[in-house]
Amino acid sequence: MTKEEQLLQPSTTEKWGIFEIVLVGPQDGNPFTDVTLSAEFRHVNEIIHVDGFYDGMGTYRIRFMPETEGEWSYLTHSNVPALNDRTGTFTCIPPGKNSHGPVRTAGCGFEYADGTRYTPFGTTCYAWIHQQVNLQEQTIHTLASTAFNKVRMCIFPKYYAYNLNEPEVFPYICYPAEVKFDMRRFDPRFWRNLESRLVQLRDLNIEADLILFHPYDEGHWGFDNMDEDSDDFYLRYVIARLAAHRNVWWSVANEWDFMVNKTVTDFDRYLQILQRHDPFHHLRSNHNGVKWYDHTKPWVTHASIQNPDPSQSAKLLLQYHKPVIFDECMYEGNIESLWGCLTPEMMTQRFWDGVLHGGYVTHGETYTAPDDILWWSKGGSLHGKSPQRIAFLRTIIDEAPLNLAPNDHLFGWESGAIGVLETAARFYLVYFGPFQPARKDLSLPSNSQFTIEIIDTWNMVITKVPGTFSGKFRIELPGKPYLALRIKAVD
Repeated sequence: MTKEEQLLQPSTTEKWGIFEIVLVGPQDGNPFTDVTLSAEFRHVNEIIHVDGFYDGMGTYRIRFMPETEGEWSYLTHSNVPALNDRTGTFTCIPPGKNSHGPVRTAGCGFEYADGTRYTPFGTTCYAWIHQQVNLQEQTIHTLASTAFNKVRMCIFPKYYAYNLNEPEVFPYICYPAEVKFDMRRFDPRFWRNLESRLVQLRDLNIEADLILFHPYDEGHWGFDNMDEDSDDFYLRYVIARLAAHRNVWWSVANEWDFMVNKTVTDFDRYLQILQRHDPFHHLRSNHNGVKWYDHTKPWVTHASIQNPDPSQSAKLLLQYHKPVIFDECMYEGNIESLWGCLTPEMMTQRFWDGVLHGGYVTHGETYTAPDDILWWSKGGSLHGKSPQRIAFLRTIIDEAPLNLAPNDHLFGWESGAIGVLETAARFYLVYFGPFQPARKDLSLPSNSQFTIEIIDTWNMVITKVPGTFSGKFRIELPGKPYLALRIKAVD
């Protein structure tokens, strides 16, 4: 790249898009550690500081996600004269049609930056970016045909059951003769591939819930046992390189409490680094194995839970006053471990249980395969029966009013398996779970008339009950499990 080429920055960037400054600098020594690079971006009275990063072959980049329309200017800072005091301007133009910005919390729920509703219906593909390119492409193709709008995925590779293959490229430079990684030199090839996948997910309106650490290294590579300086150095590089992608979330760890060489203090520090240095304030969480992290801490934006009972969502909302996602409630599949052999009916029920109690749920699939390509780990293709039922639920929630809240006691029911969402005494969504009532007594406001639909959540059939209803009455039901009611006031 010539100096003339590096000056050709784009003149316009969409709101919530990526404006990138590309500079040419030194290659000698270790540019990852020897060179400091940052920029300050200004718009009227708004000033945002962003760190840059080294991308190999003498190329340095600074990425910025503008969140305010209008003219911006920038000034770079570096300990290298060739990178220092570079200036320029660009105009932030309105966002594209399908761009709503990064996801933020909104009370105990979520919404896009422009206020558009966002309800997470996630899935799990931990190590899909560490597989062969054709398998990665198959994963993207599969996701494009689902209703999933969030993917939990690891930056570091996993060495675990059904995932013992060696990646072709790692986050760090590897010296094969020594089978040793240099924790101060990143491999740009890995990061460029990750970035390309983030863009593909973004174009599918899918959030990337990036897991930054995990215990499933088994001493194989050593990524789970780096020293404090290496951990922090890695986090700062991740932020500088990836934070400008609007569809990024930070999940500090998967099963943080299984990382025996780390302490609670370490995880507090990780989250504080993200809070302090991410200029775009992406969502932050910490996922548990057995011991739950304290989600009330101010650097946590939402609770990421592993537990088989998502109906606890309502209780946890009262405890944390933050959104609650059951990111792991076991998986649909048939492997030998109980956590990976839910029936599709059970997986579907857990989504309904979580959502009807005010929370959110993440899917996973672990069906055995001759080639050990399980969706939960490697991606590829889906084989289960719950994804289409989850999509059906998403349609129902997307069509429902905003500001739904759980109310298990609304109709005098106190079983945790029965969920009720309601809003303003005008809309109710009731789920009976595994129970199979043939009739039910209901009591609705007597000053309004309501229509009722019976939802067969497994067969995905909605049947309207003739007439309108008000006050106290009895409704006849099919007497089978996994039924729901949608009750709407007549305008």
